[in-house]
Amino acid sequence: MLSSEDIEILSEKMKKEFRFFSALSPDELNAFLSFCESRQFDAGQNLWTEGDEDNFAAFIVSGKVGIKKRTEFEGKYMIVGTFAKGTVVGELCLLTKQTRSVTSIVLEDTDVVRLATEDFEKLMTEYPMLGLKLLRHIFLVISKRLSRSTERMAAIF
Repeated sequence: MLSSEDIEILSEKMKKEFRFFSALSPDELNAFLSFCESRQFDAGQNLWTEGDEDNFAAFIVSGKVGIKKRTEFEGKYMIVGTFAKGTVVGELCLLTKQTRSVTSIVLEDTDVVRLATEDFEKLMTEYPMLGLKLLRHIFLVISKRLSRSTERMAAIF
């Protein structure tokens, strides 16, 4: 877990980079961060690999992450999205506890704040209104991504 000094530093970065977190009170943001961990990844590393059973969401504080999906062709992948600071990735596994359906590769050195499923469930119990706000944000992100995917598919056909 994060120290109080780390929480203070991350709190400022999160407010600056994420519209959602800038709308939270300082106490809510500090409470959220108390359930998280901060991690750094070098370009070329994976946050997770397709089939992994780890369940967490990663809030990108700096850097860029690509999401790729294995194709029917041996060893071939298709890039399905790139995400930069101010976005969340891996949110579906946070909520569903299912194995990863895609691989997440770090495209440039990246700092993330990770929220694991177990910690999310504790947050929901201890701070239900904060948990509800976070859930609404995650559903909004998922809804926007689904709409964009539907538009892209419609453009193909």
